[in-house]
Amino acid sequence: MKMLHTLSAPILFAGGTALRRRLSQIAAALAAGLPLYWVLGPQPLGPLAWCAPLPVLWLALRSSRRDAAWMTFLAALLGLSSNFSYFRLLMPLPAVLAVIVVKALLWLLVVLATRRLVLRYRSGWMVLAYPVLWVAIDTLMAAFLLDGNWGSLAYSQTDNLAVLQVAALAGVPGLLFLLCLLPSALALLLAGGRAYAPAAGAAVLLLAVAFAAGAWRVHDAPAAGGPLAGLVAIDDFIGPATPPARAQAIWDQYARHVARLAGQGARLVLLPEKIAVLAPAQADAVRQRFQALARGTGAWITLGIGVQDAASRRNLAWLFSPDGAAPVSYQKHHLAPPEREFLAGSAYAVQPVAGQAMGLAICKDMHFAPLGQEYGAAGAQAMLVPAWDFQLDAWMGARMTVVRGVENGYAVLRAAREGMLTVSDAYGRVLAERASSAMPGSTLLAPLPAALPVATWAGWLGPLFGWLCVALGVILLCVGHRAAPSA
Repeated sequence: MKMLHTLSAPILFAGGTALRRRLSQIAAALAAGLPLYWVLGPQPLGPLAWCAPLPVLWLALRSSRRDAAWMTFLAALLGLSSNFSYFRLLMPLPAVLAVIVVKALLWLLVVLATRRLVLRYRSGWMVLAYPVLWVAIDTLMAAFLLDGNWGSLAYSQTDNLAVLQVAALAGVPGLLFLLCLLPSALALLLAGGRAYAPAAGAAVLLLAVAFAAGAWRVHDAPAAGGPLAGLVAIDDFIGPATPPARAQAIWDQYARHVARLAGQGARLVLLPEKIAVLAPAQADAVRQRFQALARGTGAWITLGIGVQDAASRRNLAWLFSPDGAAPVSYQKHHLAPPEREFLAGSAYAVQPVAGQAMGLAICKDMHFAPLGQEYGAAGAQAMLVPAWDFQLDAWMGARMTVVRGVENGYAVLRAAREGMLTVSDAYGRVLAERASSAMPGSTLLAPLPAALPVATWAGWLGPLFGWLCVALGVILLCVGHRAAPSA
């Protein structure tokens, strides 16, 4: 009996050591996931995004493949859980969980592929593996998913004006590559030592050049000095169950806001998306009312409205001119999850407004770089964007639209219900902004950004760089699959 007790002591001790080791690994994975929690959601902390992936990469490079896999997956799940409340507004619970798990698996794919390549080749060039793989995935999502690359980590830098100018050169792919390069370089340096110092130094130098060039570009940007524009948003929606008196009060309030802003000098007034969904006869009455209002106030008016007939439902933006002519009509191209039964449009609209060529788009349309590029190629100097957000994504919705302006060299005016009223210029500077509100609503009066031509390369270099990373990413995954990491 005494011998059995003596023999079992080391076994219990070893088991306790293994348990403590596993608990310490879980704690490390959760600690690595915390920075991701603050950058992967709809309101990311921009400065933290530069180093948030670093703990996950460092853990993966310092651990066995099996431990690296489950720790990366756990950290990614924690980070992506910051989207849970927002996703629940759009999807049932099973779909929310599926989306979070799939996104966590993408993190697992990228981190494990990076680990395998770094350990196999031990070359400074492997600092490129992590950013190339993420740009490849982001490019594929933007091209093939109904929601595009919504929430791409690149958009976390929209308030960092210096680095945001990279979007004018190479679009979101270039911005995301730069953002992923720094944590990749630091992880290799910390895990691999001095051998990776030249690669880390080159990455830091590239970042310094990008920051300096961006700061110089913004420094020379002209100040806003154009005609005044007004933005209005009332969060209240006019739906089938809305009492007629309440619906009339909302329309009356919009009319009062338009008249007041025009009286303060606004040459243009922008209203939000889908203020109501109406039958054709009701929509025609609204059209006549705002057509007369534009003529009476002498201001251009843009409003969003849904029209439902026996055949389909359409999400429209109407642009009324001061001469009282029939409005220019634009139909939304990219539909949000709650409106996927609406009919999608395909035409573009550019119209001279208040001395500038202005394009029409609706909310989610501006989340897609190709649509933004079409308007840039058509010569738009500003975009008028009625929108409807979901409160939790107010910042992200507004800032994704700002990036389209930087990529294509035009200003953006965006009026969102349950979101923000935002005016930004071609350099991504947010010149004026205010949160929307319920009745009586919110208004914003601001000068239109300068209508000077702003040259960008993002229209061709952004897609080229993104698809080049897709090709390189496929090559890296194939090479990494065949390679056996060295000891």
